Amino acid sequence: MTDGPTGAPRPGAGGAGASGARVDDVVLAANTAFYNAFEAGDLDLMAAVWLPEPDPVCIHPGNAAISGYAELMRAWAMIFANTPYIQFFLTDVRVRVDEDVAYVTCTENVLSSGEGAPEEGFAGGMALATNVFRKTSSGWRLWIHHASPVLSSGGRQEEAP
Repeated sequence: MTDGPTGAPRPGAGGAGASGARVDDVVLAANTAFYNAFEAGDLDLMAAVWLPEPDPVCIHPGNAAISGYAELMRAWAMIFANTPYIQFFLTDVRVRVDEDVAYVTCTENVLSSGEGAPEEGFAGGMALATNVFRKTSSGWRLWIHHASPVLSSGGRQEEAP
């Protein structure tokens, strides 16, 4: 998984924590842990990333929302069982931290094999993602993941008249 730039620093953002790490960097590390667990297809790693309570929510591109920790873990088990290979290249990574809640926005550039990919080949795609984290006694945990497919191949969005 490749992280892109985090954008321009904001005044007063990302103060140093007890370990000396900037809070922004700690949240970005939690975000990286999510994508590493996804790429590894490791349910234990994925379970450690998510906040069990209050009800976490996950929305994958083109799918309905999945709510609740147990439902999420079942969904991840199914995804991992049916995805032999997936790799993320993140771009346009931005982070915002406000007290005990933080979010990361990014573009997921995805390379995968399995369902939907050509036989003996790979499929690629893009999604815009928002990952919302909550600070807990055990660190920053993922609370909400929402990814929306990018339907155009680029260019400027047309403005409504």
